[in-house]
Amino acid sequence: MEFLCYHRDRPGSLTLREELLEEHWSYMDRYAKEMIARGPTLADDGDTPTGSVHILDLPDPAAARAFAFDEPNYQAGAYRDVLLRRWRNLLGHTMWDFPGGSTEGNRYLVLGLGAGEAVDLAVPSDRDELIAYGPLLSDDGATWLGTAVLARSTDPETARAILTPERYADVEVHNWQFGGRRS
Repeated sequence: MEFLCYHRDRPGSLTLREELLEEHWSYMDRYAKEMIARGPTLADDGDTPTGSVHILDLPDPAAARAFAFDEPNYQAGAYRDVLLRRWRNLLGHTMWDFPGGSTEGNRYLVLGLGAGEAVDLAVPSDRDELIAYGPLLSDDGATWLGTAVLARSTDPETARAILTPERYADVEVHNWQFGGRRS
């Protein structure tokens, strides 16, 4: 089962996040084989973290909750909230398989929060800029709750247009970058 976990930073928690960086990476290292994608969301300055995205393949919802809530930054109070949803990997690969590499171009997390009938269940025909794409689902996988996308795009507005915005209660677009230990 695949899950999307988005920890959103608590305002003023940057120093705490910096202090816990090695502990965070060590925790994530334990899940290296399960990772589909990972990385921080960033403020408009492109440098200040605002959250942390992890998409993983885990055995069940209980394992996903343990991953999300045992995370060191969460335990220390660095995050204000957590979005944890079952997710379906419609691209069938990880971010490391993305042919565009890890640094070229602007990257975004696009979250379409559901409202009513499911939409955007098929991968768009222009998939070359998609790093990860899939529906957000209830724990049992039966109810569509939205869509999550990681994409390379020229700007936030173009990234937002990957989804059908008028079909969602809200569409959030966040600057995002490939995550993991820096060499």
